[in-house]
Amino acid sequence: MMVASGTTVVGRLAPSPTGALHLGNARTFLLAWLQVRSRSGTLLLRIEDIDGPRIKSGAIEQTVDDLRWLGLDWDGEVVVQSERLARYRAAADRLLADGRVYACVCTRSEIEEAASAPHEAALDGPVYPGTCRGRFADAEAARSATGREPALRFRVDVDAVPFEDGFAGAQAGRIAGDFVVHKRDGGPAYQLAVVVDDAAQGVTEVLRADDLLPSTPRQLLLYRALELPPPRFVHVPLVVGPDGRRLAKRHGDTSLRWFRQQGVSAERVLGHVAALCGLVPPGTACRPHDLLADYRLERLPRGPMLGSEHGLLPG
Repeated sequence: MMVASGTTVVGRLAPSPTGALHLGNARTFLLAWLQVRSRSGTLLLRIEDIDGPRIKSGAIEQTVDDLRWLGLDWDGEVVVQSERLARYRAAADRLLADGRVYACVCTRSEIEEAASAPHEAALDGPVYPGTCRGRFADAEAARSATGREPALRFRVDVDAVPFEDGFAGAQAGRIAGDFVVHKRDGGPAYQLAVVVDDAAQGVTEVLRADDLLPSTPRQLLLYRALELPPPRFVHVPLVVGPDGRRLAKRHGDTSLRWFRQQGVSAERVLGHVAALCGLVPPGTACRPHDLLADYRLERLPRGPMLGSEHGLLPG
């Protein structure tokens, strides 16, 4: 589906069905919804289900049901990434033809051993030391020489891609090491898939948690290489547990499904995450539309937001 953006704000909700939605997800999706609906824009729903083994059975249906339960609506049909694999392959082939990517047969353990500074971590592991740059003429040559199926890795020839974030402000955009855009199993990496989809759907603004700030320079490089217009990025503080780490199972069950099973209403859950954002007083029960009139992105706290079941459960 292609959406003509024009002057209309086009945003998206993009859950990954690797498990049940939790309070942190609800907070981010509420803000993404408010960012678009407060400006009478178009909001899309895309299910990002290309992370193979991590995708949970039934999670797509549960995710859609949870969003509807919260009162978050969207425009048009739901887009599912696993049904768009040919688009990602075509983009990877274009990058290959343009010399922007190369075949790489390195395993993660080999990268860790070969990295000149193994203590220096990139977004998803140690910085790639460039072992396969210029090593093979093409993917077939890599297969013949090693007996391995190669990934496609993007050539990074800059140290940084500066950009202005809609909430976090000016970013240096440091980027370290070549990164994978198409995996050895034949599927697209997240960085490529999200760029291809956001461009194809005419997305003009992406609001997401700031743990994805390091992804943005990589994505901007891909937008340039594919000659696609990038959206405006808005990164909001992460929802964390009492230990300051990203909200997860180690902090107890904060899934929407669990709250629903305990009889907690959607209005109370929405009010709770809206209070985390400084949009309503604690203890408020509300629906998404109740927040539109007074919504201002600048009201959000600048630091991480503490999320828990406190104040939602009886007793």
